Amino acid sequence: MSTFDSLRYFNYRLWFAGALVANVGTWMQRVAQDWLVLTVLTSESGVAVGVTTALQFAPVLVLSAWAGLLADRVDRRKLLVATQVGQGVLAAGLGVLVLGGHAQLWHVYLFAGLLGCVSAIDAPVRQTFVAELVPPEKLSNAVGLNSASFNAARLIGPGVAGLLIAWVGPGWVFVINAVTFGATILALTGMRSRELRSMPSAPRAKGQIRDGIRYVRNRSDILVIMVVVGVVSTFGLNFQLTSALMARTEFGKGAGEYGILGSVLAIGSLTGALLAARRERPRVRLVIGSAFAFGITTGVMALMPTYVSFAIACIPVGLASLTMMTAANATIQMTTEPAMRGRVMALYMIVFLGATPVGSPIVGWVGEELGARWSIGIGSISALLVSAGAALWARRAWDVQVRYHLSRPHLEVLHPAQVEGVRESAARRVGAQDAADRASAA
Repeated sequence: MSTFDSLRYFNYRLWFAGALVANVGTWMQRVAQDWLVLTVLTSESGVAVGVTTALQFAPVLVLSAWAGLLADRVDRRKLLVATQVGQGVLAAGLGVLVLGGHAQLWHVYLFAGLLGCVSAIDAPVRQTFVAELVPPEKLSNAVGLNSASFNAARLIGPGVAGLLIAWVGPGWVFVINAVTFGATILALTGMRSRELRSMPSAPRAKGQIRDGIRYVRNRSDILVIMVVVGVVSTFGLNFQLTSALMARTEFGKGAGEYGILGSVLAIGSLTGALLAARRERPRVRLVIGSAFAFGITTGVMALMPTYVSFAIACIPVGLASLTMMTAANATIQMTTEPAMRGRVMALYMIVFLGATPVGSPIVGWVGEELGARWSIGIGSISALLVSAGAALWARRAWDVQVRYHLSRPHLEVLHPAQVEGVRESAARRVGAQDAADRASAA
């Protein structure tokens, strides 16, 4: 599979371009918001930054299941236009408050919560809409390119935000972000309706959210993914907070250097996204393995003694984290029934994003009480524990076998059916060789 296969489709090209612009604006706002709270509205309070992040993601816990049902029922394109308009209006409103000199901490909390409500509706629809833009066999590639777009934006956005904050202040960053949502709206309205691939919709009935929960409960592979991603997301994927703490309190740097850390992290993430776009069928073992790699790389990053070495250590962290997230997303989407996909992805988003309100204040408190390095260390330790636990459970519950090949060093993970297939293949080869030997002897 070519890395950029999905870009051959007109509707996907529009979506990719619009999402790239909007994602740049989103990353700019995230940096500006955290910097505003950390340095302007508080005296470098990690807890306040954690609370802001928590409020932005808390609505996922309440609204995502309902939003997933919406994604299975209604016109996804129209719903996405509405969510883009809502996010743009909120970004503009906060920008006006900051530019007018009226912004207070509770204002930021309020706007973070409202933005979280809109984002909670947007996320499962956005995740499932991509299936309407490309054929089923290209879905894994499209998911990988979506991640590439998101992380290319992360490469650009934080650095630009840092420069703009230093130049004109955070208020204008919020206003610029509001404008960028227009790119996604133009892309959605400009798509060719006849080329959209219709997906099965869920009819109106009682208990449909419970049906989604029941479906996930009966899928041990999805449950394993959710547990691993949930733990790593809770304690490890708090880069906005931990990078701000490290840049400000450990290395004594300003907004520009903080923004650069986000861009450097995105180098590894973008690499992981492009590799994911070439992967035809990701599996659970890749999620577990990349979570373990994330634990190792974040542990190394937490120990880096200088700003430069810390920045360099961000690259493998970005690669490991993005590989885990993309593999989890693509595995769940590709193995879930289309009519159930919105609800299942909504439950996944509850675990992935809804973990942040729980983890951010804890990580912020650890950073304040034990130091910025421990705010990263807690994520490293939790990732190592959950990935090792998941691997041991999967080996026992699914009876998988792990083999190491010395001839061309690599690990091979086989499920029972694959093991039986290998045995049958070997038996056929032995039988064929015996027949050949008998023929030769005759």
